[in-house]
Amino acid sequence: MTKTNENIKVDMLAPEKPVNKERPAKKAKTSMKTSLQGKVTKNMVLLGLLLFAFVILYPLFWMVVSSLKSYDEIYNNVWGLPSVWHFENYATAWSMGISGYFFNSLFVTLSTIVLVVMIGSMAAFTLSRYKSRWIDVALIFTIGGIMMNPQVALIPLFELLTWLDLINTHWALILTYVAYRLPLTIILIRAFFLSIPKELEESAIIDGCSEFGIYARIYLPLSIPIIVTTIVLTAYFAWNEFMFATVFIDSDVLKTIPSGLMNFRDALRTDWGVLLAGMVIATIPMVILLVFLQRYLVRGLSEGSVKG
Repeated sequence: MTKTNENIKVDMLAPEKPVNKERPAKKAKTSMKTSLQGKVTKNMVLLGLLLFAFVILYPLFWMVVSSLKSYDEIYNNVWGLPSVWHFENYATAWSMGISGYFFNSLFVTLSTIVLVVMIGSMAAFTLSRYKSRWIDVALIFTIGGIMMNPQVALIPLFELLTWLDLINTHWALILTYVAYRLPLTIILIRAFFLSIPKELEESAIIDGCSEFGIYARIYLPLSIPIIVTTIVLTAYFAWNEFMFATVFIDSDVLKTIPSGLMNFRDALRTDWGVLLAGMVIATIPMVILLVFLQRYLVRGLSEGSVKG
């Protein structure tokens, strides 16, 4: 409704409303309070992250520094830097058995990664692409595999591997590690496959692409982040696994690093500097892997958890 000239004149003659001078001051005070709370929260989060980083990184720093100390300094100067840096501890550790354990772990870990990625991605492709009652049963069976505790299956696995004559071979570890990493791998890759648009698959079928071609040319190239995530998780498990490596392998020639370090400690129980040097050598590959691939690890886990 438009105002008439008379109404406009009344408005002009009406006294001006008093300006509330307290409101801007109150807004400024509230804004300062909110800003202060934000800064306090940010600093507390930063302090918590620094504390968490210190708890994680300081043991690694202590291990590296202590590996360069002599026997006396490890006991008499626990927290200080070495007066003389004994780099020869690493050469001694490498020459006294760590090299063999290192390459055994490398072979077992790489073989496990290859089998887990191949079998896991194919199984995930089948579980994500087809719908039937048996597919649902297979999916439930796969999820149940995640719940299986390694300690529960230790004795049955030992009996099975003995019957297959695989005890004291690398395949005893490789097959066991593959069996334990497959359920989680299949679930992660399947969740990622479900997010791939169906239009790509339909276009490939129109162009005459086979089922394996769809898997190899479309699904696998698009799944690099989750594949890298699978590689990192599998490598971390296979490289550091201790229980199966100790029970299934007796020969010192075939031992991996986690179980081999136990013998290494017994043989050199008085030389902790050399033992710690061996532990540093065992840690370096996983640290390098996580540093270079942590971006793909976070991305793959976040994208793989969107659908399930």
